[in-house]
Amino acid sequence: MSSIISLDTIKSCLSKCADSDLIQIIEDGFVSYSKGDVVVPPVGHLPFINPPGDLHIEYGFIKGDDYYVVKLASGFYNNPQIGLSASNGLMLVFNQKTGELLSILLDEGHLTDIRTALAGAVVAKHLAPAQINRIGIVGTGIQARLQLRFLKSVIDCRDVIVWGRGDEKLNDYKKDPMLAGFDISTTQNITELTNHCNYIVTTTPSKKPLLLAKEVKPGTHITAVGADTPGKQELEASLFGKASCIIADSISQCKDHGDIFHPVHQGIIKEDQIIELGTLISTGQKRKNDSDISIADLTGVAIQDIQIAKFVYQKTKA
Repeated sequence: MSSIISLDTIKSCLSKCADSDLIQIIEDGFVSYSKGDVVVPPVGHLPFINPPGDLHIEYGFIKGDDYYVVKLASGFYNNPQIGLSASNGLMLVFNQKTGELLSILLDEGHLTDIRTALAGAVVAKHLAPAQINRIGIVGTGIQARLQLRFLKSVIDCRDVIVWGRGDEKLNDYKKDPMLAGFDISTTQNITELTNHCNYIVTTTPSKKPLLLAKEVKPGTHITAVGADTPGKQELEASLFGKASCIIADSISQCKDHGDIFHPVHQGIIKEDQIIELGTLISTGQKRKNDSDISIADLTGVAIQDIQIAKFVYQKTKA
């Protein structure tokens, strides 16, 4: 009989795990993906206009594994205005040998949020500048908070500037107990962030560039998380022309609907300039110079869902 795992049980399970262990399972997944050991069909996508939102359907399996996973995750961006989370969804874990449904993970989008933030920590582990002056976070939502929360495990810097569009959201961000230990200042002027931060994470659903090429300083690393569906864009396309290291969680996905889509289709960069994250990890490549600009484009890959869903299912089953 298949199990139903509640959000409370999922959160309790994750709270008992070391951040380093969670980061490692996502890192291992990226390596398997880039080696060709994972079957991941194209992401299913339903766009909604009024109110604005989208649904992602992601699914796949590791060859020879015991499981396959199907994930549905939605984002409805006006929900916080009516007291609801912007994220929702669930994950289904099946037996790869028989097709039996083993478990329904009623995570309400929480596991998608966590696995996305863990991917940001994986990037930081391998691409962060040797000396980080300040961390810059673009956005104030749950992903903006989780990205910073998991950076604590891989980055020593605790000095942060957060950019947002309104005082209320910025103040709420600053007071979040999850971010205790960080020295957080806020701004509505993104130039203040780019002037002072050499490690920047963008987490918004913006459809026009927020970070401009002329404003990003040499030596900056940027992890772009928000452009996970067609039409979204957080980075000016010409910024990629200044980068000496361009990373994609999935080259095929990022060319289709990530921030990388724009510079590729405008002829600013070529596909052979892009390195897949799993390849970067397995080959041990690092930033070559302190003055390099590096960019990681994270669109979200089903291997992350497979890894986090398997982990929770096995832990709760045990």
